[in-house]
Amino acid sequence: MPAPVIGLTGGIATGKSTVSNYFKKLGISIVDADAIAKQVVAPNSPSLEKIKAHFGSQIVLDNGELNRVELRKLIFSNESEKLWLNNLLHPIIRQKILEQLNAAIGPYVILDAPLLFENNLDKLCEKTLLVDIPEELQIMRGSERDGVNQEHIKQIIAAQMPRSIKLTKADYVIDNALSLDNTYAQVMAIHQKLSNR
Repeated sequence: MPAPVIGLTGGIATGKSTVSNYFKKLGISIVDADAIAKQVVAPNSPSLEKIKAHFGSQIVLDNGELNRVELRKLIFSNESEKLWLNNLLHPIIRQKILEQLNAAIGPYVILDAPLLFENNLDKLCEKTLLVDIPEELQIMRGSERDGVNQEHIKQIIAAQMPRSIKLTKADYVIDNALSLDNTYAQVMAIHQKLSNR
């Protein structure tokens, strides 16, 4: 019997990676959707070759890696190209996620996915966990962390599912606006609940 799946998500700069690392330290298996998405388009991978054939060779950097900046530009304002890319990659990514989830052992397994709700990955989960901070703090932290202006972070937040909707969808919420000790205490409380079921 595969371990129960707990979906972990959070908007940009909410501290989802910090929370994911706390669970990892507790010995919980983490299936990282972003890492899988990167592996799927690794140099010389079948998916990258299809992307190159579709968009042209400028989509691949000199070192053989996907030119993400160029790809973002091509699909950002073009809905049909975005759809083409999603139709290619989403089934492959989902398959790899399922393989890793089924192989995980432990009291539960974490599916770490920034777009958990947006990409309907919450359907694979028994429970979901949202790492949350107020939007003003998100903008400030994101801007400082990434060395970009606040407008850029606001655009990313606007493109993601609204915080208010995520809060209604999540089974558990970790408030990451206070100290790291406070966040760790919340992780421990949820870990004990999930381990004792």
